[in-house]
Amino acid sequence: MAPEILRVEELKVYYPLRSGFLQGKSGAVKKVVRAVDGISFSIGEGEVFALVGESGCGKTTTGKAVLNLLEPDCVSGKIEFMGQDLLLNSLRQHATTTEMKQFRRRAQMIFQDPYQSLNPRETVYDIVSEPLAIHRLARSKADRRERVAASLEDAGLKPALDFLERYPHELSGGQRQRVAIAAALIMEPRFLVADEPVSMLDVSVRADILKLMISLRDRYRISYLFITHDLALAWVLADHAAIMYLGKIVEVGPAEEVIQKPRHPYSQALVEVMPQPEPRAGRARTILRGEAPNPVQMPSGCRFHPRCPIPLPRCKEEEPALLELESGRRAACWRL
Repeated sequence: MAPEILRVEELKVYYPLRSGFLQGKSGAVKKVVRAVDGISFSIGEGEVFALVGESGCGKTTTGKAVLNLLEPDCVSGKIEFMGQDLLLNSLRQHATTTEMKQFRRRAQMIFQDPYQSLNPRETVYDIVSEPLAIHRLARSKADRRERVAASLEDAGLKPALDFLERYPHELSGGQRQRVAIAAALIMEPRFLVADEPVSMLDVSVRADILKLMISLRDRYRISYLFITHDLALAWVLADHAAIMYLGKIVEVGPAEEVIQKPRHPYSQALVEVMPQPEPRAGRARTILRGEAPNPVQMPSGCRFHPRCPIPLPRCKEEEPALLELESGRRAACWRL
């Protein structure tokens, strides 16, 4: 088993809602948005861990919390990276500046939209070299230029000299995402959060970017938290997968088993709407009805029961825990 690089325990991210003047004076209970509501998982060295679910389920918030990109007052739980607690002390304050700078060198993020994540006023060289300047890692201008060129070529932009002086608007969508990947790689990270990294790209480009990410994993033993709404991508890429619904993980385990033999009704519904090579085979599908509940007013019991095709009376009253089914496989459902 690969050494553990990241461990998350009972992570919660609650955003308080602003109340009006009269509500504040009345002493009414302040409401919160429970974006992430007590999730736990771990990622091994060189492993791709996929976090899968609908929009609004808390996937991106989880990724940002793991990288300490959220206000500390909103986050609670335990996040350990290579044995270091990132939420220090009982007050859950940010780590010290030195510790955080060290963490930033080893953990990076690839954002969803390469059209928004790159500064349009900077050249490719400026964008990719900026982390080196912030962390004072380059010995000279020549060393910085050499490292930027090597990072661009690692990201598939060859020859690198053809791209150094270009601006983002002069690049295609796939090339922009490769620049974003190069800017992350230049720090030689051990861990990357990839937030829907191919969802904004043309279908013809997606496969190349995904192959690049896997080749980088194999070459540098990089671990990924791969955030996606596409279960098929998780099946192709991930070693382990967690299915997330309304701030909770409802099923987690080896990706192959979770997708081929889903146990939770929500996981089963996601799998059944995946594209099939023989769409006319007459296979019955479970189509979920309605929208996910309001995260401010969670339903009682299992939060999936209003949309579940096979609820039990107990589901409306008691919330199921995420229990071990077999080795490495867990799910939260009263029917299991």
